[in-house]
Amino acid sequence: MKKNFKIILVLFLVCLSLVNLMGCRDSGSPESENEAASLTEKSTGIKDYASELELDINSDTLKEEVTVKNYVDGDTVHFNVPESLDKTGVLKVRFLAVDTPESTGKIEEYGKAASNYTREKLSSASSIIIESDNNKWNKDSTGDRYLVWVWYRQDENSPYRNLNLELLQNGLASASSTASNRYGEICMSALNQARDAKLNLFSGEPDPDFFYGDAIELTLKELRCNIEDYAGAKVAFTGIVTKHSGNGVYIEAYDEESDMYNGIYVYYGFKLSGAGLDILSNGNEVRIVGTVSYYEGNGNYQISGISYRAAKPDDPENIQKISEGHEPAYLLTSADTLYNSDVSVETDGSTVDFDYAALAADTTIEMQNLHVKSIKTTTNKESSSYGVMTLLCECDGIPVTVRTEVLRDENNQLIGQETYSGKTINVKGIVDCFHGDYQIKVFSMEDITIS
Repeated sequence: MKKNFKIILVLFLVCLSLVNLMGCRDSGSPESENEAASLTEKSTGIKDYASELELDINSDTLKEEVTVKNYVDGDTVHFNVPESLDKTGVLKVRFLAVDTPESTGKIEEYGKAASNYTREKLSSASSIIIESDNNKWNKDSTGDRYLVWVWYRQDENSPYRNLNLELLQNGLASASSTASNRYGEICMSALNQARDAKLNLFSGEPDPDFFYGDAIELTLKELRCNIEDYAGAKVAFTGIVTKHSGNGVYIEAYDEESDMYNGIYVYYGFKLSGAGLDILSNGNEVRIVGTVSYYEGNGNYQISGISYRAAKPDDPENIQKISEGHEPAYLLTSADTLYNSDVSVETDGSTVDFDYAALAADTTIEMQNLHVKSIKTTTNKESSSYGVMTLLCECDGIPVTVRTEVLRDENNQLIGQETYSGKTINVKGIVDCFHGDYQIKVFSMEDITIS
């Protein structure tokens, strides 16, 4: 009984102390009250402005329910739309009032975070509606993208939320004529709150997804589109290792905006060994850090000067493995597309037309129904290229050149031109440029099938 009494007494005294403490705080000065309120707002009082903004389906703005075709970055998406809105069936849009960091050209801090946020919200949405800022669809300064508000909802019972506003609210975008738009007042409130709360872009903290080295962080698309501008510069990018050739590897990465792959040859020379070579195994997704250089031997740009220091595996100047188990794309491509078509790409804020082959250089492709017209073979037995073949083909009336490395069968016997002469073949290889002429480079007998 005495023991229970002591426990009750202790609990009573603890409760009394808490009451006194709360009483002291309640009877404190206005300054202490404001401080307590400020602390509460810091921890739990971030206002959800997006829940306060409602989509007025009856307003005079234009609206269209859409689906996503391609994600580009945090503030740029391509949507499937009716042909009555755009004859191509695709509307390239730029989000109004926001400017997210780059993640498709030069990589900027928090660019990947903004891009991932947009992808996450829209990929899980049950409905997406785009809205104009007034009573017509307006284009941005490039003349190729439309400026819109993007609304989405997670399910049929949820209200639509404004994604532009959410990006500002979460500190994943800076201002872009924010105050002068339709929802300018609430957008500015959300932006100012993110600044005050030091969220993401405004945190002053390092971005965990950004590499803080001396290299220019970019994508293979940005590099391939502006290769001459980066000559001599140290760059960093990510991609999939597809093929080894000589003392180097081919790297490729998919770009959703153009719906194609971009690639480049990475020369590692004779100094890389051990763990460094393991990183560059076929199928690995890797981060490459090296210098853009021009190789006179074939008239192409490549990456050189890469290194790996095992003692500092997290050094931002090292090559690094990100993941493994990937396959080359081997994008099925017609001869007409490879040799005769152009592709429009957004780069540096404008749309530029490129030859398809130039943009697809160093990537893996597949081409079918090539008729072999003639074959040239390297016959100098003293040459390391002895046995290499150049197949002069035709596909749908278009000349196609296929160049092989030395091909051997399962018994290590050299495969000669009689195997393919006069045949119709399907090939898998790399888009290779030799002094301005594009060809398909093939690496093994498995990459050529006779149809």
